[in-house]
Amino acid sequence: MSDDQQPGPRLARRLGTGDAVVIGLGSMIGAGVFSAFAPAAAAAGSGLLAGLAIAGVVAYCNATSSAALAARYPHSGGTYVYGRQRLGDWWGFAAGWGFVVGKTASCAAMALTFAAYVAPEFARPLAVLAVLGITAVNFFGITKTAGVARALLAVTLAALAVALTAVFAADNVGAVPLTAHPAGVLQSAGLLFFAFAGYARIATLGEEVREPRRTIPRAIPIALGAALVLYAVVGVGLLAALGPEALATSRAPLADAARAGGLSPLAPAATVGAAVAALGALLALVTGIGRTALAMARNGDLPRRLATVHPRYHVPRHAELALAGVVCALVLTLDLRGAIGFSSFGVLVYYAIANAAAYTLPAGERHMRRWVPVLGLAGCLLLAVTLPWQSVVSGIAVFAVGLGGRALLRRR
Repeated sequence: MSDDQQPGPRLARRLGTGDAVVIGLGSMIGAGVFSAFAPAAAAAGSGLLAGLAIAGVVAYCNATSSAALAARYPHSGGTYVYGRQRLGDWWGFAAGWGFVVGKTASCAAMALTFAAYVAPEFARPLAVLAVLGITAVNFFGITKTAGVARALLAVTLAALAVALTAVFAADNVGAVPLTAHPAGVLQSAGLLFFAFAGYARIATLGEEVREPRRTIPRAIPIALGAALVLYAVVGVGLLAALGPEALATSRAPLADAARAGGLSPLAPAATVGAAVAALGALLALVTGIGRTALAMARNGDLPRRLATVHPRYHVPRHAELALAGVVCALVLTLDLRGAIGFSSFGVLVYYAIANAAAYTLPAGERHMRRWVPVLGLAGCLLLAVTLPWQSVVSGIAVFAVGLGGRALLRRR
């Protein structure tokens, strides 16, 4: 089998540059704006802005490496495929395992975020319904997924504009004291990196993108740059309106920031934006995990039944149904904030492998300076070990289970 071929039924190439940007941006906004700033403030105070800059640099390196690899290997699976092709089967499996496990936890976190904003007293049952609804949307094909993602992103951006107007127009902006915790800056960067992971969805959809060698390298930096600008605006606004202490304990930072400034009538816009953005992130996550599971199943690293592609809608139907079942189970037990650190660890390992794979590309296919993947690899490893120790320990344990299980099955 050549580098450019994958076994099993093929998915249909239906996504253009705009569709890919929307899917990636929708995932990043949903994860970052409404979930990551509170734990980052708890770690670094107002130093979270420095953490955001560090996370942005690492994300840029990862995005550049991912774009070069996706153009070379335009298949479903992202770094799982790149690791196998450039570094070997075990490295590919480690990347795929980290992505599937970490992002499955993220799915549960996004479903719980949606439910907490809509009806906190019925959060877990409503989160299950959200997972089932998003799975149903994905089941009818990638064009339906892209269309729904575009609508959710439009509503999210409109709600964010109203909420940020309330934050920056409030009387108390800049009146609260700002305190930084320099020792926690790297930890905040690792937590905020969770917010940038959405562009991975563009690479994992490589088999469904038209002209992938041109489309993917364009879509990834566009989505990443737009998200970074938005995160910076939101971060400055939240610190100015709430201060780091109040931000660290807030479950709904944008809504609380609007209320704190005396513009409480505009606070519901933040609630609507959070709920819709969480759905958009959940939609993109389910799409990306399903494709990675498909790629792993094609090679026997997950049950081969998960490689089944629907003959009409061209989606990995068994992979998405299995994912829905696991996520529904997780929303009944998962802690929302703990999921961010756990997910960040898995995704940082995933991108460390992506950078290592990109470093091995020939100069004619790399389309970047050699130091970019080196910096990306070093940054990923550094941020991973500076996460909360609970996240590091649980992440190492999950990787040990996955790698040990694969070794046992291969021996048998």
